[in-house]
Amino acid sequence: MSHRNARTTYLGRMLIIERHRDGWPKAHIASAMGISRKCVSTWVGRYEAEGEPGLHDRSSRPHTMPTRTPVDIEERIVDLRRHERRGPDWLAAELGVPARTISRVLRRHGVPYLAHCDPLTGEVIRASKATAVRYERDHPGELVHMDVKKLGRIPDGGGWRAHGREHRNRDHSTKVGFDFVHSLVDDHSRLAYSEVLPDEKGATCAAFLTRAIDYFAGHGITRIERLMTDNAWAYRWSLRAVCAEHDIRQKFIKPHCPWQNGKVERLNRTLQTEWAYRQVFTSNAERAEALAPWVEYYNTRRRHSALGGLPPVSRLTPT
Repeated sequence: MSHRNARTTYLGRMLIIERHRDGWPKAHIASAMGISRKCVSTWVGRYEAEGEPGLHDRSSRPHTMPTRTPVDIEERIVDLRRHERRGPDWLAAELGVPARTISRVLRRHGVPYLAHCDPLTGEVIRASKATAVRYERDHPGELVHMDVKKLGRIPDGGGWRAHGREHRNRDHSTKVGFDFVHSLVDDHSRLAYSEVLPDEKGATCAAFLTRAIDYFAGHGITRIERLMTDNAWAYRWSLRAVCAEHDIRQKFIKPHCPWQNGKVERLNRTLQTEWAYRQVFTSNAERAEALAPWVEYYNTRRRHSALGGLPPVSRLTPT
């Protein structure tokens, strides 16, 4: 289809051919229609070579593309994406292909975005929103984010993720309950610390923050200046003593605006997709035991797109 500012459409090209048949000079045709003589020559030439079909719109794609990614490389990209369910930055480091090239290949093959897929099966289950508004503090410890993610516990023998969705209907008289994953993440370095705890009460949150402060100190962040949380009662009142002891200023997000605490919210999603639901666990204890090794991997080896493909420890002073 011709673009809206095109001088000629299919009917306009037929008019060029009709006037050419009537003996009009090409220069006169071009002047009358407000186009160049070369444009007139192009359409006359196409008509003489191909007839009326030559006047229809055609793709401007070149006949040959010497720099296009080879087919075998594209197949490796798609296969590795489907097998590992990782993003372009991770695939780029593994395959030695630019991340932008990988993105184009995945779009060309119709591979859905990771955010739209189930993290365990890879099936498309939802859409998501993204924002281009980003910020980052200047040095480690200037601001940390804290939050809790509630996850359903896994019954002994495994839940529906282990046995299939057809086994989701269980005996509701048996209470499985929830785990509460408490997390703290540094705004500048993205260093993270997480624990699976039985509740989100004030005393539990305060004890977790104390342990997280010690963990950060062991990784070179000896001073935390600000702590950002949502407006939960446990955060607003129960953390006061710990923050006062360590000279930490509390900051609270605007109510019902979780994106203001986006870095730890994003960590929560990463925890879900790469730890909690990445593989099948047959017991709740097995999943809980896998958290600490994953956090160590996240901090020391996992490539982080916001850090240029480097792990969080790359922004910390060696200890």
